[in-house]
Amino acid sequence: MTTSTNPAATPFQALHPATRLGHVHYTTADLARQIAFYQDVLGFKLHWREGDAAGLGAGGEDLLRLTQVQGARRVGGTTGLYHTAFLVPTRWDLAQLLKSIAVTRTRIQGMSNHGTHYAIYLPDAEGNGIELAWDFPQERWPKTAEDMLRNNRGLSPEEVFSALADSDAPWDGLDARTQVGHVHLHVAHLPPTEQFYSGVLGFDIPFDLPGAQAIFFSAGGYHHHIGTNLWQGEGAPPPPADAIGLRYFTIVLPDETERERVLARVQNADIATEPVADGILVRDPAQNGIILAVEP
Repeated sequence: MTTSTNPAATPFQALHPATRLGHVHYTTADLARQIAFYQDVLGFKLHWREGDAAGLGAGGEDLLRLTQVQGARRVGGTTGLYHTAFLVPTRWDLAQLLKSIAVTRTRIQGMSNHGTHYAIYLPDAEGNGIELAWDFPQERWPKTAEDMLRNNRGLSPEEVFSALADSDAPWDGLDARTQVGHVHLHVAHLPPTEQFYSGVLGFDIPFDLPGAQAIFFSAGGYHHHIGTNLWQGEGAPPPPADAIGLRYFTIVLPDETERERVLARVQNADIATEPVADGILVRDPAQNGIILAVEP
């Protein structure tokens, strides 16, 4: 699928292949409950806590930030987060996470082998979607959308647990190499979403899934950094300011030069920008917040 208001005037400019995702930031109604979930079930480390805010991760940069808002509420039928994928470096790490989920009797929503990666789906303590993921080596990824659909299948617990035999080391929570692999968003309309993420920001569209009501975007040949879908309905409204869920996610660009290139395209498209502590805040057409940051 390709869409452009004027392809001749706005030639595609791809993002730098070293572009990656950084932390996600959620509004929460109960900070302590969310911290406990991510620590006790998923092995996150509490990096810092200041008043009504906290940062968690695997010991390096934050993967997740939380800000408590009094009276925050879960609101359905809006744009916003579908899930955040936390990507672990080995199959053994994913097996340890599944073991922790089983021991704590935490509900999961499903498990899939997507051909590119294993995925375990579950909600956090306030219903935000989580995907726990481990990637196959890239040379094993399906080369076409048809191959991906053909190879996509369910994933059994036994298939994941078999990796526990890969090491007898104790599990001490998330490996320091864990990162935000991708975010998947609910949006209101696909054509402006495609124009924003691909035509303006410069993400590639790695595969087309006709009829799926979804578009996926990537940089540097990755299977996807951002997923978008219409599964809350065409024209879904943005969530209210006091809604539990995504405040923003972070796109980390390799240097200031690359960010300036992206910002020039954003400004040429008459998209508002706002300097914030972590970078430059922009919003996609569905009002999902994005921080354009630079590699630290």
